[in-house]
Amino acid sequence: MIIGYTTGVFDLFHIGHLNILKNSKSLCDKLIVGCTTDEVVFENKNKTPIVPFHERVEILESINYVDLVVAQDHDLYKDKMAAWNNYKFNIMFVGSDWKNTTKWVDLEKELALKEVKVVYFPYTKSTSSTIITEVLNNFK
Repeated sequence: MIIGYTTGVFDLFHIGHLNILKNSKSLCDKLIVGCTTDEVVFENKNKTPIVPFHERVEILESINYVDLVVAQDHDLYKDKMAAWNNYKFNIMFVGSDWKNTTKWVDLEKELALKEVKVVYFPYTKSTSSTIITEVLNNFK
């Protein structure tokens, strides 16, 4: 069985989110999704998600492509190897905006030692939670 793992905030759920989940599930038997907690979002992005954590989890749990939703707390956000220790995934899915960054080049090497493949999906430039938030703020 191939276990896949991906993470995100998944605030203001949009087609880019759906694409990464659909594409991820097409490459694995079981898809585990780490949903970033409100506290971690605030700590790392200095903003609070518009949709609260428990609602984002409920949305993710209702999507057919998702087999398990887990909280991406501080430890799992900072240390993807801790996530691997918890879930033993074979493949990790990431947006292409992270490809070739120092963090992910190093992480790919670490994950390769556990025989985990990292797959980068194209970032959906036309739609993002940031763009949606900006439009909403301008509408006010």
